[in-house]
Amino acid sequence: MGFGFYLGVTLLLSVWATSKCDRVPSGVHMECRDRHFMIAIDLSFAGSEPHFEAVDRTGAYTITEQYAAECGYSLMVLPLLGHVELRASYFSCHTDNKADELFTFNFNLLVNHEGKPVTHALNKTCSPSLRWSPREVTCEVNYMEVSVRREVACVSETNKDVWNAAFKPAYSSFPSPWQVMFQKDGELLTPMNLSDARKQGYVINLTDGRLVLRTAYGQPESFSVEVNGVPVELVHATLLSRQSWLVFMVDLVVACSMHEGLFDRGYIMWETPEALYPSLDSTQISVGLNGELMMQSVAEERGYIVDNRNTTVHISIPYNADGGYRKSLVSGELYEYYILHLYVEQTSQKKDNIDTRLRFHGTLVTPLLLHPVFTENRTVLEDHTFTVYLGDVPEDVKLAAVHVNGHLTNASVHTIVKVVQPNNTHGYTLKVPFDDPVVIQQFSKENATLLYRLDIDYTLTVEPENNTFYHVASVTALTDISPPAFYGLCYESGIGFKLDHRPFDYLWEISVGTDLLTSELAAQHGYILSNDSQSLLLNVPLFTHGYQYSNVTLKGFFATFEILVRDRETSAVQSSTVKTCPFPTTELIMCSTDGRMTAVVDLSLAILSGGSPGRTSLIDNKCGPKEADGTRALFSFPVSSCGSIIKLAKEYVTYENEIFFSQKLPFKKNPVDSNHDEDGIKLQCTYPLAGLHRLFSVYKFESDTIGIGRIVHPEHFTEGSQSTTTELTTMPTTRRITRPVSLRLAYHPPAQYFKVSRFLKKLSKKGPVPS
Repeated sequence: MGFGFYLGVTLLLSVWATSKCDRVPSGVHMECRDRHFMIAIDLSFAGSEPHFEAVDRTGAYTITEQYAAECGYSLMVLPLLGHVELRASYFSCHTDNKADELFTFNFNLLVNHEGKPVTHALNKTCSPSLRWSPREVTCEVNYMEVSVRREVACVSETNKDVWNAAFKPAYSSFPSPWQVMFQKDGELLTPMNLSDARKQGYVINLTDGRLVLRTAYGQPESFSVEVNGVPVELVHATLLSRQSWLVFMVDLVVACSMHEGLFDRGYIMWETPEALYPSLDSTQISVGLNGELMMQSVAEERGYIVDNRNTTVHISIPYNADGGYRKSLVSGELYEYYILHLYVEQTSQKKDNIDTRLRFHGTLVTPLLLHPVFTENRTVLEDHTFTVYLGDVPEDVKLAAVHVNGHLTNASVHTIVKVVQPNNTHGYTLKVPFDDPVVIQQFSKENATLLYRLDIDYTLTVEPENNTFYHVASVTALTDISPPAFYGLCYESGIGFKLDHRPFDYLWEISVGTDLLTSELAAQHGYILSNDSQSLLLNVPLFTHGYQYSNVTLKGFFATFEILVRDRETSAVQSSTVKTCPFPTTELIMCSTDGRMTAVVDLSLAILSGGSPGRTSLIDNKCGPKEADGTRALFSFPVSSCGSIIKLAKEYVTYENEIFFSQKLPFKKNPVDSNHDEDGIKLQCTYPLAGLHRLFSVYKFESDTIGIGRIVHPEHFTEGSQSTTTELTTMPTTRRITRPVSLRLAYHPPAQYFKVSRFLKKLSKKGPVPS
């Protein structure tokens, strides 16, 4: 009959030495219901072994499982409600009954507090909120009980032949007290007196106004029948008493539906025959949980369905209805089952009066339902972090451990956050960065993708049993593989680059031009290189190898540096990072690969007072400055034009030109040597012969490298300065640059001199003049 278990007491009262406490503790709740008295004790207060005793004038009686069924008590643990519950019938054995209107209950609650036994005396007086019906039937979880009014001597539906058969032994006997005779399968059993019946587990009580019969389920005198396919347990007893020539006979019948419930499509269904106690008019049904009935409209709102089909009452309740109890169970996988403590009232009416009131207390249990938890990959690629959600974890299941790719993790290593959901479940969010060492990375060069994989093993436990089960999940994140990308910055002294390392960056190599960027190359060209496990930093000082310059004016110029990313296997350029930065100018010279000389020259020491740099020219006086201010002049011309002189050496060729001033405003003369009137400031570009594709070509100048430039100031223009020459490998540094420049060309052997201006004029008739 139903699901549940009962708490019994096995120790005798004499053995249980206790201290007495009459004050009702805060963990105890007592309530009078329609037909029973209820005591609820918080599990936190009751402990693991609470015991009850029923108390009356004759003493205290331990409520064991058997005694509870015989005397009208039911005791059960309701974990969802968080308490132990005792229900006592108004006609229970040790209740003080006054005229069936006042019922006084006295119990001892025995608990163990801090290792010491303590007894709490509990008492309550109740009055029924409803008037008694002619017949009241209670189908409890562990017993059946029927009470009828004492003036009811017989009932019309009883077979007359059975009455006649019962009357004969009663009439033929001597005057006797009350006896009981049971009927089973249509046969009358031997009568027994009430004391013998009590020994057999039957309690028959005569109150001021009612006759009561109570018995546990499964007694030998009970029998089972099916009514419209619904199993019913029935006990039919007849009370007999002969007083002189009168025979008193009272028919007592108690019948209860033994339907254990069905589970179908999310509902727990329970059935009972409508005609257990036939009525002339109609039957009404009220339903609820945990001993409390609810209005029909409220039940319908909560999804309850009550209907009558073929004289059978069908009650369907959502398996997860409020007031039910849910429990997790591990059997290889995670399962769950739901327990509903059903309470049904069935009233049969005759001519607008309630003839029979039946109350059913039962426990309905669903079968084991698979309850899979789930994982959801909530990773956002741009965050470069795995975000995995473990969801639908029941409230009695806790996360015990997480293994990520075989490594035990916790909140201090990776982020694990508990998330509470409104449906009495919860979840956990796990965050693991892509670059975490535990993350598995798989590269696909063919598809240009990188796969991150996280194999997660969750260990969960069901409380309070601490049964363990595991949930395994694997999540991946796929990203496209792109070549490394540098971030460039402009500094006062040059250009800087930064690259944050990625695990797959080894698929590429980095170069400056055709040269791989190594620590040796950096040392050779004066770069500042720093490379660790996190990032690569490259600082390229201005005017070192690899720069390109443009938009040179007296105010400034632009310098550009490019870093190439190449495929490691094919050396093909995959991407590049180009950074261009502006820099101010004071004095510089540039010798480009296409044979153009560009120079900004400081003439402040070379002109007489009142002179203007704008009136200077090169050897060919038609070649004046492109731009000039009060002290400087900008010249830009092909190296083989404007009267340039070519100096050939064994390995180098030098193009030289000279800046002159108008004869009306001559350069300053050396006071010691007056023969320097024609001395000018020399501009030189030197190229290695091995890198020149054409020499003296009027069509095109090509060089593999830029030339080495010099601006040579005559000594008598420097006014005591130790340095008379500005010499640079690519372009001269401005006066803001303090880093020394190392020269590749340290030796210049004697050279032959060529005046090329006339030579170029003759060749210009045959083709275009180089620009």
